[in-house]
Amino acid sequence: MTDFPLAFLGMFEALRMGPTFARGRRDERAGHVRSLTVSGSLVVALVRGPDDPVAFRSRIAVRAFGASEWARVETALVAEARFVADLLDGRMPPGIEAIFAGAGLGLLPLSLDEVAMDCSCERWPMPCAHLAATCYALARTFESDPFEVFTWRGRSRDELLMRLRRLREAAATGAAGVDTPGAAASDGADSGREVPERDSRPPAASDPATFWGRALQPEPEPGGPGVRPDALLDQLDAPPITHHGQSVVEVLREAYRALPDNPTLD
Repeated sequence: MTDFPLAFLGMFEALRMGPTFARGRRDERAGHVRSLTVSGSLVVALVRGPDDPVAFRSRIAVRAFGASEWARVETALVAEARFVADLLDGRMPPGIEAIFAGAGLGLLPLSLDEVAMDCSCERWPMPCAHLAATCYALARTFESDPFEVFTWRGRSRDELLMRLRRLREAAATGAAGVDTPGAAASDGADSGREVPERDSRPPAASDPATFWGRALQPEPEPGGPGVRPDALLDQLDAPPITHHGQSVVEVLREAYRALPDNPTLD
């Protein structure tokens, strides 16, 4: 368990709005926060207190970290094996806030300057009792699933763990000195062995025996002995068409073979 809930609630309770937060705490414990969702930068809850005619929508927003900021954090996490081991095992490692601080970031908002709040009840002053209840519900969420703090800052649990696995695998591959195909080719050139250069050019179009690397069967003399009526089909690329599961070339072959040897026109 982390101290996320206490640190988060401490910011709001420092507002010295005792009665409001006392009611919010009671409403949250009584189950008046009907739903709460956490997404990148935004928490939304529906709250209906015992005296409310309808449920009101309360929102608390923070700035989600950008891709480059998360990249700094993830690189620092991978450098600390114990942090990665705990996170991949589904645990929030103690002291992880120091990783974010080292990247110049604060995982939790610790000042009201870092959050934006509103509620559809539009009561003044803010935060209202609905927002106070949302704060306590959010703190309870952080207690049961600390990874939701990451979600709020713009990185879901699944995405964070996937990126940490990839970074760890890349670091292990580099440390083991595993050769990549490009590196192997480079090593062969440096060792002094002559590597024959592969000619990627297509065969010359003037070569009568090949066409783009495919051997062609010599065409028989027109009208000569042994000429098959379906010989033309063997000189063409078969189109990707079938008829009842059979290649269209084979269907046509039967028709060609049925032609008379010396067709005449009426």
